[in-house]
Amino acid sequence: MAQTITSLGTLDSNPLDSRAVYPLAINASGQVVGYAYIGGSQHAFLYSGGVMTDVGTLPTGFSANATGINASGQVVGYAPLTSGDTHAFLYTGGSMTDLGTLGGHDSEAFGINDGGEVVGEAELFDNARNHAFLYSAGVMTDLGSLGGNPSYAVGINDIGQIAGWSWKSPYQPIACDVFLYWNGVMTDLGSFGNNESFATGINASGQIVGWFFTAGPIGQNYKHGFLYSNGRMTDLGTLGGLESYAYGINDNGQVVGWSNTASGAQHAILYSNGTMIDLNSLLPPDTNWVLRQANAINNFGQITGDGVINLVSPGYVIAQENGFLL
Repeated sequence: MAQTITSLGTLDSNPLDSRAVYPLAINASGQVVGYAYIGGSQHAFLYSGGVMTDVGTLPTGFSANATGINASGQVVGYAPLTSGDTHAFLYTGGSMTDLGTLGGHDSEAFGINDGGEVVGEAELFDNARNHAFLYSAGVMTDLGSLGGNPSYAVGINDIGQIAGWSWKSPYQPIACDVFLYWNGVMTDLGSFGNNESFATGINASGQIVGWFFTAGPIGQNYKHGFLYSNGRMTDLGTLGGLESYAYGINDNGQVVGWSNTASGAQHAILYSNGTMIDLNSLLPPDTNWVLRQANAINNFGQITGDGVINLVSPGYVIAQENGFLL
């Protein structure tokens, strides 16, 4: 079926700034959040009803990045402050709230569920460690780690399952695994037997996506996207190149990200029913777009990411014309 593609536009009339729009999340209503540039400064945006809006920053902030949005249009992200610190925020009803930290200087929020629970990472009081957090009912809770530091929580579903990654030992700082945190327990999901794996998203069924390091030619390490489902991690492979990343997953188990092609080009991908598809192959030939990266997909198959058209790089949303899944 035919696909449609919509450019999100820009926050600035300066044509140079239209080359720097990065959508990161999309909800069931097709609202998109991410960050864009105005005069070289990074600004968080909300795209809704065909309009891109600057959501502002914290009272002492000077820029912002929006990373997640729920069904109600609540937005999370983080904002650098004039003090030099960075704090996680929750934007709802036109107002931005500072979520604070775990006692240190910095925090960042990466995901929010439909109940308004927020996850991310925050610095502890000793300023030497960053731990995954859950922010719920006005309280930020330290989720701990798999034994090392740091740990990051990147997504939470509506039953409270949290996906993230953590270093496993303070003595092996490059050894990090994906975890699932649920009912107060952090479970190590592994890393394909290698030293490093990183989660990027989770869906309603507890399926998790991310990327891991895998051995490549001539002793080099490359990154591949993965899908964790039913206790098993699956390597998503590539479009013929050396690397791939998985960034988003919907409740139907469809995964988006990017991969290198055999020629080395970076193309946005959709992984569905065991098959990796180049998203560019789904577009009509006369669009002139090259989709470079897909960051999120909702349950209606709408996908957002960034690409190139006419020498500029705006964000996009692609969807079926009839609204059904891809």
